[in-house]
Amino acid sequence: MEKISIADITLKQAAKSSDYALSFREKIEIAKLLDKVNVSVIELPQIVKEKTDVLLIKSIASCVNNSVLAVPVNLEEADVERIADALKDAKHPRIQVAVPTSTVQMEFICKKKPPMVLEMIKELVKKAKSLCEDVEFIADDATRSEVDFLYNAVSAAIEAGAATVTLCDTAGTMLADEISTFIDDVYANVPAAENVNVGIQCSDEMSMSTALCVSAIKSGVREIKVTSISGNEAASLAPVCQAIKVHSDEFMLETAVKMTEFRRISKQIDWIANSKRSKTSPFDSAMGAIGNEFTLNEHDDISEVTKAVKALGYDLSQDDMSKVYEEFKRISRKKPVGAKELDAIIASAALQVPATYFLDSYVINSGNVISATANITMSKNDEKINGLAGGDGPIDAAFLAIEQIVGHHYELDDFQIQSVTEGQEAMGSALVKLRNNGKLYSGKGISTDIIGASIRAYLNAINKIVYEEA
Repeated sequence: MEKISIADITLKQAAKSSDYALSFREKIEIAKLLDKVNVSVIELPQIVKEKTDVLLIKSIASCVNNSVLAVPVNLEEADVERIADALKDAKHPRIQVAVPTSTVQMEFICKKKPPMVLEMIKELVKKAKSLCEDVEFIADDATRSEVDFLYNAVSAAIEAGAATVTLCDTAGTMLADEISTFIDDVYANVPAAENVNVGIQCSDEMSMSTALCVSAIKSGVREIKVTSISGNEAASLAPVCQAIKVHSDEFMLETAVKMTEFRRISKQIDWIANSKRSKTSPFDSAMGAIGNEFTLNEHDDISEVTKAVKALGYDLSQDDMSKVYEEFKRISRKKPVGAKELDAIIASAALQVPATYFLDSYVINSGNVISATANITMSKNDEKINGLAGGDGPIDAAFLAIEQIVGHHYELDDFQIQSVTEGQEAMGSALVKLRNNGKLYSGKGISTDIIGASIRAYLNAINKIVYEEA
């Protein structure tokens, strides 16, 4: 029975929406979960922040084994080379050339006339093909395009080397019979389409995406773009796969997706994606992020510990790695070391620097009938600086107040709190991980006041960033 390809756009969709503020580790975790259930293609967003986004692609490439990993270019030939390099360690890399083909979108996004857009498609696909065997051409807003131009664009992409051509109903205005006619016309007017994998992305604007996908499958489409989170950009993975399964004998098609396992894993993806922060807070949803699972013991050598450190996302110098390993050996003689323990070791042993900012005082106001506020005073070069901010809870408010003082927002990659002693006067430990220009910095704080511990941990991480930048 023929397999139909299921391409998941969850991570690409999340990057476009302010509703899904995923941390670096959460993006990797979602990719691993999708790979685990045999999704055919995992699509990533374009490279915007070069260091961070390239690092993300490389990190995901190292842990995705079954799925094709696809990344779109930014409509520039130089970007093709950058993506090809980022994907070089992927088991199944794919470069996507996504170009709007409707007149209004071409002028607005590409700022080019149709003949120039056609030439751009040829050049980008040809360049991508020279660096990657698997190239996909995506015709954005295809269903609102001038049909002659669309046919020419698809023909040009195939001639230049595209193995997959995806047609997008971006506006989501088509009905099921209309999408069938649309696909039939493409096959009738582009003979070369019979020799490639034709795909479809149907918006769920009218809550009809699954029906549209089924109609497209009947007309010969063999790749469907889906999403595992809520939104109207594409059809949902579960109902599309279920429809194919129910009608598999009729279609003579099946998917490779492990649906029983996906029903369980989809809850994890939903939990990660929907652990949202308040819209008043710039911090992402890293709190409570699912961590890497491993256990080290005293018999593991420095190479094994180094691998674990890299798996957590750190890039340490040889000197810092030696300090971390020395502390690891001391602790591992008493008990096994997991991800959380190793995080704490790195925070306390690596990149210990002279402080630039010192905490003088903090006042936190919070309750169930008032918004949380934080008033923090810090010193820098003997000058006292004050920060006052409101936030989504006392810790969020405190972090925002510190950001006011420092004058910079850093990506909060992870935040953990735990008790280190017992009783009412227990000591609390906080671990904060910040990402700056793709590199991870961690800070640790301990106090009988968990908010104070969190402030000290955040400040510790910031001092490391500031010192290294200086």
